[in-house]
Amino acid sequence: MFEEENRQPTMKKRIALFPGSFDPITNAHMDIVRRSVSLFDEIYIAIGLNSSKTPLLTTEQRIGILEDIFRDTPSVHVASYTGLTVDYCKEIGAGYILRGLRNAGDFDFEHAIAQNNLQLEPNIQTVLLLASPGYGHISSTIVRDILKNGGSIDHLVPQEVLNYI
Repeated sequence: MFEEENRQPTMKKRIALFPGSFDPITNAHMDIVRRSVSLFDEIYIAIGLNSSKTPLLTTEQRIGILEDIFRDTPSVHVASYTGLTVDYCKEIGAGYILRGLRNAGDFDFEHAIAQNNLQLEPNIQTVLLLASPGYGHISSTIVRDILKNGGSIDHLVPQEVLNYI
């Protein structure tokens, strides 16, 4: 941990993976990323590919939206992956998995995943951030449902999403 020459501690980069479907990315997701930029040296927003789901937006569209949104934030990277999240963390050198919590149900779900991830890879820690006031009711599923039924989603997603829909 210390370099022999000057006995200064060497600091490992704090890299976090923020995994999700981001179909579409919501203002709640945006809030988690904005608040996390100061906590980590780098954040990878990664679209986990799940063949059992039929997405609203293609993977390419979601990547394009995320790249547009975070174009001016050099510490935020956009990617997609398949397989275990902890395996992708190891691939990119991430020591943290970043997740947002809206409610107690999210906590129960995320707790189970975090416990399993720790068993798979004890060196990767899950960091849970509570939703900021005003964002706890937003989910991609709700956004898709409102959109499917002809409602307005302008107040739930960033403008970049509206540009693609």
